[in-house]
Amino acid sequence: MKITISENPSKLGEVAGKYAADLIKKTIEEKGQANVILATGTSQFETINQLIREGINWSKVVMFHLDEYIGLPVTEPASFRKYLKERFLDKVSPLKEAYLINGEVNAEEEIAKLKALIEKHPIDVALVGIGENGHLAFNDPPADFDTEEPYLIVNLDEQCRQQQFGEGWFTSIDEVPAQAISMSVKQIMKSKHIICSVPDERKAKAVKDSLEERVSNLFPASILQLHPNCSFYLDKASASLLSSVAEAKEA
Repeated sequence: MKITISENPSKLGEVAGKYAADLIKKTIEEKGQANVILATGTSQFETINQLIREGINWSKVVMFHLDEYIGLPVTEPASFRKYLKERFLDKVSPLKEAYLINGEVNAEEEIAKLKALIEKHPIDVALVGIGENGHLAFNDPPADFDTEEPYLIVNLDEQCRQQQFGEGWFTSIDEVPAQAISMSVKQIMKSKHIICSVPDERKAKAVKDSLEERVSNLFPASILQLHPNCSFYLDKASASLLSSVAEAKEA
């Protein structure tokens, strides 16, 4: 586990984005192609912005993402497909493939389609975040640590839905969908490298739980403690509750 603490969210994103780009470029050199996972949400703004600036040969990159609301049109501001299209795909040269989760079709059929695709593309680099409730993707506590399925239908808990409203993606809590299609915990953990970017004081408790609590599905992101190549990128605010940062370095 590598922990890097930056002064502010923009610096966090710069450092995390540069590291992700280096891994992607190295993978392309070694394998001719890189398979990646991108996360969404406010925590990923600066990381994705930096990734765009890094001169990656995107024609050799296959992209998946973590989750999408069930039943939410792609035209809605909170749609993660819309987020990735506008904040990433429209700003880089065409990718080899970009597999976006469609929450507007039959969820079981979409899951089966995504399963067939990701099984052919072992993930080299995964960019993830942590929710205020400690969720990884939309795997809210108690998360399913056992399923071998790469994607699943999940119910979003009240704290998760409140976070989405609080971040301004919806105009009322009642608008936040109750279900989503999410990449599973085990599928995320299969990634060769995981980069976890977590800015903001409101994530401080989740960061502490993820790094200092025992590994438990009550703290879903705590599973990252078991990954051999996981790097956490924090800012001073999100790291503020850690009891020890002896292993961390400042950037």
